[in-house]
Amino acid sequence: MAETRPTAAVKPVTSVQAKKSGNAISWIAPVLCILLGYSIWRFGLGNASNFEKPGPGWFWPDHHGPIGTFTKMYLGGIVVPILIGTFLTAIVFVIERFLTISKATGTGNNADFVRKVQYHLANKNVEAALAECDKQKGSVGNVMKAGLHRYREMISNTELSTEQKVLAIQKEVEEATALELPMLEKNLVFLSTIASIATLLGLFGTVLGMIRSFSALGEDSGGGAAASSLSQGISEALYNTALGIGTSAVAIIFYNMFTTRIDGITYGIDESGFTLTQSFASLYK
Repeated sequence: MAETRPTAAVKPVTSVQAKKSGNAISWIAPVLCILLGYSIWRFGLGNASNFEKPGPGWFWPDHHGPIGTFTKMYLGGIVVPILIGTFLTAIVFVIERFLTISKATGTGNNADFVRKVQYHLANKNVEAALAECDKQKGSVGNVMKAGLHRYREMISNTELSTEQKVLAIQKEVEEATALELPMLEKNLVFLSTIASIATLLGLFGTVLGMIRSFSALGEDSGGGAAASSLSQGISEALYNTALGIGTSAVAIIFYNMFTTRIDGITYGIDESGFTLTQSFASLYK
């Protein structure tokens, strides 16, 4: 009886290497920004020289009679430094995501890059296609390069069927994609969270300010003076709302901008994987 030879299986080995990247900024940045926000509020806005009647205290001095418009923000209360810190945190992650996504976008247009690779593959020039990936220097180029390495291996492979070779290329592209996409989406959760809670923090600070204002009004028996004090207190409390809404608006705008750019990169990655599998299936039957 003739010995049955088992069908060769697709090699599980992949050329894609996991990227080692720390994410210390995710916990260091918020803490430092909150501390910086408190320093701006306490030692900048809350400097004794900015008030007609400086008060005692170190952590939260009881100053009165602010000199200047922005100095009135100090009287908004202890939520103001938190809001300033939240705004600074949003700016930090906007800069961090901008640099990361700009690098991931690479050089040139992704559609033009994919067309150049298609042209080289149609002419069976894999080395030229790899050279285009080195020029692109982005996530689409990285995924395409990983797929092209497996593509080149499958050309000389005589053990696998065409269908198995295509599956091997597709698997390589999927593994490379699985490593690229988390890097693009990392830390976006901070912008989405800030967009959600900044307005609530602002309203919370405003409510606390209103409570203090009405409490002071109840203790003040003077009519005109009480009304003036109440108006000033409400004005100061609304600085919390303004800071919260402004911070939320910045976070929402940049979050949507970044997700749109990531969607474009993801589309380019999907197109590159389709290009490789279809090219191989048509040229190496």
